[in-house]
Amino acid sequence: MIKSIFAKKLLEVKAIKLQPNEPFTWASGWKSPFYCDNRKTLSYPGLRSFVKLELCHIIQEQFPEAEAVAGVATGAIAQGALVADQLGLPFCYVRSKAKDHGMQNLIEGQVTPGAKVVVVEDLISTGGSSLKAVEALRQAGVEVVGMVASYTYGFPVAEDAFREAGVKLVTLTDYEAVVDEALKTGYISQEDVPLLAEWRKAPSEWMK
Repeated sequence: MIKSIFAKKLLEVKAIKLQPNEPFTWASGWKSPFYCDNRKTLSYPGLRSFVKLELCHIIQEQFPEAEAVAGVATGAIAQGALVADQLGLPFCYVRSKAKDHGMQNLIEGQVTPGAKVVVVEDLISTGGSSLKAVEALRQAGVEVVGMVASYTYGFPVAEDAFREAGVKLVTLTDYEAVVDEALKTGYISQEDVPLLAEWRKAPSEWMK
């Protein structure tokens, strides 16, 4: 199963770190026993190609109508460009905010109004920045047919946000697959699982 295979690969290159007893602090200020950095996959040619090809397979199977690819800055610019190149489709990327100079672009690249676009993201946490990119594309007049991403934490707040925004999300792997593989390899113990589950239910409140 692709979710388990990719979860194992992420753990092998230490793109995912689980530290239940030594939590990380995210940029949002949330405390977390879990940290995922999919950008590390770009440093390993074989893994980089694996991600590219598997994202392409998802797009071909789930969003065959896609006419262009949009990456979400900054994490998914590289993977989005690789995917677009593999599929032979136009590519653009969406900034988190418009430039404060030059053309003051929010979207970089050619955007054709009415085009069917699939969005590439690297990681889904709350879904806020990802859906902000979707809204920017919609305001530019394109039709967002869906989003693909390498990983999702599967937070309820994100699932609700994607549902409300009417965006179908498909990921290569997820929280459950990573925890399962981490248990199999002894990276974490069974005693760590309840703590991880407690965090995932309400990450913004954990350790407050």
